[in-house]
Amino acid sequence: MQGSKTVTSFGRVISVRGSLARVGLLASSQLAVSAVRATVGRFVSVRCTNSTIVAMITDVTCEDLPSSDSYIASAGVDLLGEILGGPERPKFQRGVTNYPTIGDAVDLITNQELRTVYAPTGSDQINVGTLQQDSSVIAYVDVEEMLSKHFAVLGSTGVGKSSGVSLLLNEILKSRPTLRVFLLDVHNEYGRCFGDRALVLNPRNLKLPFWLFNFEEIVDVLFAGRPGVPEELDILAEVIPMAKGIYTQYQNADRLGLKRIDPKAVGYTVDTPVPYRLVDLISLIDERMGKLENRSSRIIYHKLISRIETVRNDPRYAFMFDNANVGGDTMAEVISHLFRLPANGRPMTIMQLAGFPAEVVDSVVSVLCRMAFDFGLWSDGVSPLLFVCEEAHRYASADRNIGFGPTRKAVSRIAKEGRKYGVYLGLVTQRPAELDATIISQCNTLFAMRLANDRDQALLRSAVSDAAANLLSFVPSLGTREVLAFGEGVALPTRLRFKEVPIHQLPRSEATISTVPSVAAGHDMHFVSAVLERWRGATSHRDVPNDPAINDRPAARAMEPRTVEAPMLQPSMGLDPDRFSLLKKPLR
Repeated sequence: MQGSKTVTSFGRVISVRGSLARVGLLASSQLAVSAVRATVGRFVSVRCTNSTIVAMITDVTCEDLPSSDSYIASAGVDLLGEILGGPERPKFQRGVTNYPTIGDAVDLITNQELRTVYAPTGSDQINVGTLQQDSSVIAYVDVEEMLSKHFAVLGSTGVGKSSGVSLLLNEILKSRPTLRVFLLDVHNEYGRCFGDRALVLNPRNLKLPFWLFNFEEIVDVLFAGRPGVPEELDILAEVIPMAKGIYTQYQNADRLGLKRIDPKAVGYTVDTPVPYRLVDLISLIDERMGKLENRSSRIIYHKLISRIETVRNDPRYAFMFDNANVGGDTMAEVISHLFRLPANGRPMTIMQLAGFPAEVVDSVVSVLCRMAFDFGLWSDGVSPLLFVCEEAHRYASADRNIGFGPTRKAVSRIAKEGRKYGVYLGLVTQRPAELDATIISQCNTLFAMRLANDRDQALLRSAVSDAAANLLSFVPSLGTREVLAFGEGVALPTRLRFKEVPIHQLPRSEATISTVPSVAAGHDMHFVSAVLERWRGATSHRDVPNDPAINDRPAARAMEPRTVEAPMLQPSMGLDPDRFSLLKKPLR
């Protein structure tokens, strides 16, 4: 099958229907037995007068054969595209303009024809692996098409999905060194996959001020993911804009010596991303409570104040409420740090979510998605960003009753409109059927790995518009690292094998954790105590020895002299509890 030597036809076209044809396999073929084993998934070429049509076998049967003895079996093929331009300058294009006629010769595709089909069409191609049918042919993906029209990686647990994501992102960074990448890392497994090109953020070194959260998000934080109490929400909706007005007033008064004006006149809404201080917010609620005679009404206000103070004093929320009473408009610094502007040699951010309180993860993801989109919108897409969402079904569930509405809305906005503003989406999920269908339908390049669940396969069928929907019957039987790639980023719907990922780029889950316990770990009471120390340390203000956030930095960076970033990764050092006592009256 190597080379472009001609071979005796092994079949003839016996029927054509739309993009499908049936081929009779000839008994008198002079091919070797192994070559005749044209089985499901193999490419064949149909010789027409003006072109060579590339087709894929989707079924083979010896039932209902034509009465002549010349055929030993028949095969159904999908017509995918055609090679035009003759042997001197062959060029592949998708779709079929000249349909085959009855009796046209069918051959197994040659290596040279496969190379023509998968030849890179421009410089903007990345090498992701090789064809499953012929490992000498490299499978390329068009970066521009893949990014600008969004992509998704789908596959069950343990099929090499994480290492596939690591491979794709490393290749994208090589091809587009200036593209900024933001990765939501749900299981903290990608920390070392990108070496010193990535900034790793976690609750210990993230600063995401509470005033950047919009109304729905801050309510989700205060009520720990449960529905808010309507009376308390009404109070919050009234006082938050006033607290913003008071803070702006302080700033202006300092600069211009203005007289106090009514905070309501400033014109902020609950969602305007400007700073305010918790001390002002609580004093406004307290002021209202003081004017009430009715004890039952005062209880509502009192509950709201204690709710805010509880969250404010919880050490797990320090990344939001640090300096909550000091203020300072740090929005530019936060966005610059989060989204790598300027990149300073690190165009990628890995947001490790496993250390965040479970109740707040949804709202944090919502803030990040929303800010990524809004920054693209208001900057007219000058600086493109790829937003990669691991375990995407957790944030954009098909079931409207599950998950956090604003997060779904934020991911959905990137999916529908992001490409106009230079914000691209990469979805990674093991349960595509649980993912919002409108979001996955916006991903025009799909990398499908093994999926065992029927509902997931059905969703995939509805998402793939190509003539090769029949390829999806292979999805349950794909091997590890094997992928079916569909859509705009690839020349043809392709069964390929991702190339090996270097050991230092393997996600941690595959690289180090095995079911056999390490001999070195002495599993005694000291070991249990050390684990508990780290566990408790995550929810207190003390410095914790052996903390993974401190010690588990990428090996590539461990050798460098300590930069400004290293202290940021450490826990807060013994904070003074008095800092958390909240003033009841605003500063005059």
